[in-house]
This record gives sequence, structure tokens and C-alpha cells, in this order.
Amino acid sequence: MADITIFPQLEIPETIAAGPGPGNTDPRVLQRFASAGVADHMQADVLRGMIESKIMLREIMGTGNIHTFGVAGTGWSGLDTMFSAVMPGDKVVVFTNGTFSGIDGLTVRMKAATAEELAANSLDPKPASVTIVDVPHGESVTGEIVEAALAKHKPKWAAMAHWETGSGRINDLRGFSDACEKHGVMGLIDAVSSLGVEDFRIDDFPGVHGWASCPQKGICCLPLTYAPVSFTDQYIQSLRASGTRTFAAHPILEARHWGIIDGKDVEKGTYHRTHSAYAVAAFHEALRILLQETLAQRAKDYAFHEAALREAVTAMGCKVTSNMTSLVVLNLPEKLAGREAELVQSCRAAGFGIWPTLSEPVQVRIGILNLLTQPAITEIVTRFGAAMNEMGADIDMSEITALLSRHFDRAMAAE
Repeated sequence: MADITIFPQLEIPETIAAGPGPGNTDPRVLQRFASAGVADHMQADVLRGMIESKIMLREIMGTGNIHTFGVAGTGWSGLDTMFSAVMPGDKVVVFTNGTFSGIDGLTVRMKAATAEELAANSLDPKPASVTIVDVPHGESVTGEIVEAALAKHKPKWAAMAHWETGSGRINDLRGFSDACEKHGVMGLIDAVSSLGVEDFRIDDFPGVHGWASCPQKGICCLPLTYAPVSFTDQYIQSLRASGTRTFAAHPILEARHWGIIDGKDVEKGTYHRTHSAYAVAAFHEALRILLQETLAQRAKDYAFHEAALREAVTAMGCKVTSNMTSLVVLNLPEKLAGREAELVQSCRAAGFGIWPTLSEPVQVRIGILNLLTQPAITEIVTRFGAAMNEMGADIDMSEITALLSRHFDRAMAAE
């Protein structure tokens, strides 16, 4: 028998997660995760944690939707659950303007494809019932774009990412909802990057009937906990009528495990999947922290700290093309143009986790998820500037540091 290699224990060092996500999990969330007792998924405190979590989640999302809960996994788990209502042959319009809305579009094409269309190209089907409206990288989906497409195609469903982290652009949620409501279309929103960062209430957008987010960005929880989703009664009625091809990502069956049965909260749900006591404890604490801080305050903090980062990198000669408050997407100065990927690789090798864009043109993405302090922003700017100087940028970092100090001093003076 061949010798079996036993590798040493895996040691992962601390890094700065300064990309589009996953973000930096709060130490209190990690502590709740690590200190949870060994318990099965039907233990009384685990079930209580799930009940309290869905109540807190409704408050954070700003909704009376009874079908509001968490799907075990990452943001893709929540998105797959939301898109499960799209059936073969359903007429859908999807608006894309970056990497992740593009993957949403692929998901919809796979779900809406007939058996014949899927067999023709199973990994990249082109169903006749799906229209992809592709907005160029670096531009936002506007209400006018949505209105024109829905008026022309008259679909059952329309889908859009609220915040597209592929290019750092915010899309027009109000325009999307209004157009869906006007044309009797059921809107589906990818809120993976906006929930917990922007201050909005989903019930203020009646044209949207399905929402899916993630745990590791605005919620600032461990990546493999629960992806928030929320569905209107109309969405659930449509799903009941059409059925769905999935069991694992079935919104109604998932809801039952959270004690949501026949449109009501009940004391005890029915089995659908095995929940982790550790994940429930972490998710519960992340929601508590967000409610304590308040969504309005957190949104204000993101806007303030993103402005500091934007001002600093602009002073370094970079051109910012994004408009999100948790992520800056930029082009390097002309002197370093074309070396974006090289700079990112250098930073990541040094434990500074920034990201390139995942599609052309290659840009640099610097995120501030749960890095909302003056020391954190200063470290990000200092390390980014040092990396640029190593490539020959010749930036006077004393001037940049002074600029940052003035930004934060103005805030202190205002308080």
C-alpha cells in the first residue's frame, strides 16, 4: 500500500480583504461562531436563533414579506433560489453591465431554456424566450433602458443587479421597479452587494417580487452562513402554479424549514436541509450588529469612507469610474496604464487583498467592506500608494496622508 501524505495543518495568515467581497467579518461574529456549542440543527436554541434571525432580517430588508429568510451558503445560493421560479420557456429580460449580472443572465438562460435549447449548448444556452440587454462595462442600467426593453418585449420576469461589483456601478432600482410595475412584469433583483450597505427598504419597490443577497458583503458575516432572500406573495403564488425543477433551492421548501408555512410564521418548521448551529449563531450576531448600528448610520459611514479613499487615489493620478460606496474601481495613471493586473498581483502577494476586474478592460478594484475607520482607510491608501511607487509612480505619500487627515479632521470638526 502506498504511503499516505499527511500535510501539515493549514495556516492562513491575516490579510486585508480590500476587494469587492467577501468582506471583513466582525470579530464578534467570529466569536459567536467559534463559541457555539455542539448541537444538532433541531436543538431549541438553534431554532430560536432561526426565528429571531428571520424577524431581524425583515427589519433590515424593510419588508412585510413573510417569505423572508436565509438560504444556506453564499450569495449564489440565494440567487439560485430566487431564479428557481423561472421555468423553461418563460419570457425574461435580463439587464447586464458587468461580470456578475452577466452570470445572472447565464443562470436565467439555463433555467429558461427548453430541453432542446439546453441540449444544443448546455453550458451557454441561447433560449428564444430570454432577452439579454447588455449595457457597456462602466455604465449603469438606467430606468429608460429598462422601460424601453419591457415595453418592447413584455416578459413575465425581468432581472437586474442592483449594485454590479464587476464594474462598481449602481443601477437604477427605482426606474427598474417602476417599469416592472407599469408593464405588469415580475422584477427580480440581485442585491448581493447593496444589502447592508445602502439604506433602502425593499417594500418601497413594488415592481420587484424577488430579492437575493449574500452574507459576506454588507451583512459582514462568514461566507458560508445564510444568503438573505425575500419573496412577495405574488412570487410565491406564481411558483406554486408553475412548480420548479429544483428541490435544494426551492423557495417554498426552504421557507418551511424556517417556520414559514402557508404564508404564516409557525412555531416549528419542517425538515428541508441540515442547518449548522455555528452558522445560525454567526448570522444571528451579524444581524444584531447591523440593527444596533442602524442601516442608516452604516450607509452614511460607507459614503464617508469611500469619499476619503476616492479623494486619495484620485490625488495619486488614478481615474475612478465607479459610483458604489463600498468599492472603488479605477484606472491607473497613464504612466502605469496596462499594468493593473501586475499591481494587483504584487499587492495580493504582500497580504493586501485588492482585486482586478474580471472582464475587459482590466481595472483595479479596492473595497472597504467593514473597514470603516480612519486607520483602515489610511492603511489601504498607504499600501496602495507604496505599491504604485514600487512600479515607478513617484507619488509623494506625505501629501496623500495629509489629504486623508484633512478629510477625517473635517468630519471630527463637524461633529
